[in-house]
This record gives sequence, structure tokens and C-alpha cells, in this order.
Amino acid sequence: MLFMMIVKASKYPEGPSPELQEAMTKYNEDLVEAGVRVMAKGLHPSSTGIRISFPDNGEKPVVTDGPFTESKELIAGFFLIDVKSREEAIEWAMRAPDPQGRGEGQIELRQVFE
Repeated sequence: MLFMMIVKASKYPEGPSPELQEAMTKYNEDLVEAGVRVMAKGLHPSSTGIRISFPDNGEKPVVTDGPFTESKELIAGFFLIDVKSREEAIEWAMRAPDPQGRGEGQIELRQVFE
């Protein structure tokens, strides 16, 4: 079963501390060693992002350049894992370091259609 672990951004400046970067590297190594990691990537800051909005059916999409201020909607990165069950995906997500390193991290798990 494929699951995407979506790492949510926080209200703090984007980018991990050296300590968090080290913890994430170790976590990635654990995922690889267990044979469950398919892919893992961090994303550039929202200041370099672009949003395409589709306001009304049939109307031209609207392009908005970042940065985007509503941190609840931002994604800092993701892991794609291939596991045997939903429970295993939850176990791996719970082993992840706090993605913000400040007690406000959040990971959303979503199963991928295969």
C-alpha cells in the first residue's frame, strides 16, 4: 500500500535547523533500511511557489506568486512509503522527528491510488 506522508509547514520561517536536518537524515536512512521508502523530498519555500486557482467553471485560471502566508495550507515536504497496512504507515509517521522541531509539527497521511 502506498502512503504519502505530507509534512505540513508551520508559522516559523521555512527551512530545517541543522539538528532537525540530522534527525530527518537518520529517519530517511531508517526508511531506506526497512525497504519502505519510495521517495522523500523537501520543498522550496513558498516565496518561490506559484498557485493556480480555478475560480469558476470555464473561466481562465488565476496565477498567484508566493509567498503564501496561511501556513496551515503549506506543505514543507513529503515522504512516499510502500507499506503492508494502514497501521504500518501510522507507525512510520509516528517515528518521524517533529518536522518543525518546535512542538508544532504535523504530518498528514494519505493513501495513494494504485
